[in-house]
Amino acid sequence: MTESIDVGTASAASGAVADGWLPVTGLPTGGEERLPITVVNGAAAGPTLWVTGDEATGVAVAQDVARTAREHADEFVGALVVVHVVSPAGLRRNERTTYYGDEDPNRYFPDLERDSSRPPETQERIDARLFEAVSDSADLLVDCHTAQIGSVPFAIRDRVLYGRNRTAEEAESLATDLDRMVEAFGLPVLTEYPAGEYLDQSLQRSTAGAALNTAGIPAFTAELGGHSVVEEDARAAGVAGTFAVAVEFGLLDSVPDGVARPGVGVPDAPVEFPVRRFVGPRSETAGLVRHRVEAGDAVSEGEVVADVCSPHGEVLDTVESAYDGYVIGRREGIAVYEGGPVASMAVRDDGDLVVPREEDGE
Repeated sequence: MTESIDVGTASAASGAVADGWLPVTGLPTGGEERLPITVVNGAAAGPTLWVTGDEATGVAVAQDVARTAREHADEFVGALVVVHVVSPAGLRRNERTTYYGDEDPNRYFPDLERDSSRPPETQERIDARLFEAVSDSADLLVDCHTAQIGSVPFAIRDRVLYGRNRTAEEAESLATDLDRMVEAFGLPVLTEYPAGEYLDQSLQRSTAGAALNTAGIPAFTAELGGHSVVEEDARAAGVAGTFAVAVEFGLLDSVPDGVARPGVGVPDAPVEFPVRRFVGPRSETAGLVRHRVEAGDAVSEGEVVADVCSPHGEVLDTVESAYDGYVIGRREGIAVYEGGPVASMAVRDDGDLVVPREEDGE
């Protein structure tokens, strides 16, 4: 039998389901900021899969995974922990950012290899409390998000870093489980930025980045279409992918009835070579963008992807792709400044998936 699993106020005995809250900080108006939690604890011992929901479709996926899992609780080997909303302060304002600070709240999770003399502020404390709960019980984690308007769904596989925190051999083993997760999930896979850029953008301090590269828990981010509204095909793919991961790691014998097959309704990657995430191409001229490509289109190195026009409609410049790959999504709005990106892309990637952390040896 499994032991009781306690996350915040949610306490699920073996074979039980519990809803509750994870308190993460006090509020000046009284009461607490808290994250809604569901724990589905199987009758037999096994791994614990965490699912975290953020933004629009990510929250819907977390809710629907919990709802379906509740109906099949007696079939679980191990446990499922769902955090329905990881950023309630962002949810209240229908924004990616929160009123604790107008920065990405998904960049403040702990990084044990980067010391800081700056005292932690509210969002960092919130993320640290969630990270502690994840580290206490998670064996796997799927973090559900959205990308930009009109984007195609995809899964982000972070590079696994080694150095002070783990050996190269340990990183290889972790990467093997990570590959199993993203392949089971069924969305096109993009490897994250190269290690230097990854650290520069503090992506090792995202939910999945910290779980993977600090706690050593296989974890990835599912980008489930555009932000602001729930996209039905992306929601169904996120639910299907999550249960496929549960099956791959032995939490369930099969995907529950009524859940779609992984990847159904989501376009396949239009290229066969491995790709990584890339923000660009970028305009060298300020103006108004007229795109020549759409999300999901394959592009070749040197291909023109957009025109940049004057307010009167005169074409001032063109924007070319510097890489082979495909378009994930076009940037929101039509105004672009010098050096501004016009799209996000998946571009050819020949880099290693397990790499040394660049800070080591500095």
